[in-house]
Amino acid sequence: MKKIQYYISAFLLVAVAAMSLSSCDDDKLGPTIFPEVDESLDPSSTTYKLDKFLKDNYLDPFNLTFLYKMPDVSTNMNYNLVPAEYTKAIDMAVACKYLWFDVYETVASKEFLKTYGPRIILLVGSAQISPNYGETVGLAEGGVKITLFKVNAMNPYNFWEMNDSYFHTMHHEFAHVLHQTKIYPTEFREISNGHYVPSEWRDRGVEISSEGFVTGYAASEYNEDFAETVACYITYTDARWEQLLETASCGWHKDKKGNYCRFFYYPQNDATQDPVYVVQGDTQVTTKTDPDGTVHRYYYNPENPRDPFIVYDVVDEDGIDGKKAIEQKVQIARQWFHDAWGIDLDALRQEVRDRQQTYNIVELRKWVSEIQ
Repeated sequence: MKKIQYYISAFLLVAVAAMSLSSCDDDKLGPTIFPEVDESLDPSSTTYKLDKFLKDNYLDPFNLTFLYKMPDVSTNMNYNLVPAEYTKAIDMAVACKYLWFDVYETVASKEFLKTYGPRIILLVGSAQISPNYGETVGLAEGGVKITLFKVNAMNPYNFWEMNDSYFHTMHHEFAHVLHQTKIYPTEFREISNGHYVPSEWRDRGVEISSEGFVTGYAASEYNEDFAETVACYITYTDARWEQLLETASCGWHKDKKGNYCRFFYYPQNDATQDPVYVVQGDTQVTTKTDPDGTVHRYYYNPENPRDPFIVYDVVDEDGIDGKKAIEQKVQIARQWFHDAWGIDLDALRQEVRDRQQTYNIVELRKWVSEIQ
């Protein structure tokens, strides 16, 4: 009896399923619940010119959505963030094109950016502050999305401030996008293996170069080290890069106040006394060159500026050739850009140099303001 009931039940289930399929075939589909999206721009909109610029220069050529109105689903809701101001969004949009996208399009190709560039650029007006990671000014996510923070704080007329705060960040985050797509050689991380300081890098400045890092942030972990090395090499002037390498060759000492110093002198020029350490960057340290070419550094005592002390270099005792380590990292990045992407890193660097000399935010704004 149980078998007969089983077969009858199975037959009824098949019959009901067949009737259901038949009724689906016979019924006409109703209207879609998803409304059609009108992608055309409204010339009467107050944001029309910027929207048109973004469509013509990012969406159409690179399939990239440039977001400046900060949709709430596009950010981490755990942070208190504000949107970018409209005028600052214009400045960032034209600057991104001139000093980032146009650079890669010139040195590589438009097809390269279309294939490997990010799919989304998001502007956020404020910084993202975390008790664990501090202030975030840029973020690259999975090789697809780049977020640029602190847009409302930008001063577009101060190029070198812009260079350090934003253009550097653009190239840093794009380096992340590229290495998230094609991994760089593991030899890079081996250069400074054992010297990364994930929780202490915020307290380090230029003295960290003596350990082979271009910035304190580079010392946080190897992926940030790679991105910072690339970004600094691309955006630093020749003079600043050479100064970095010179600083990387120096010794450093941490004084009693916690300052890192590379010079010291003896009070009253008496070498039997404890040395006094001079903070790097102290404007009271000057140099004098003898006729034979010998260079002497002097520290002028604020209490008695007529009685200068000869200062001496701190001995480099960390066991690391900082200059050599940085140059090795650049060479690995240079070879990786060539082998993985067919890009000449030095040509990329020179293109940025040339554009640094011709940057003019007033002229760049015309790309938007002159749109009809």
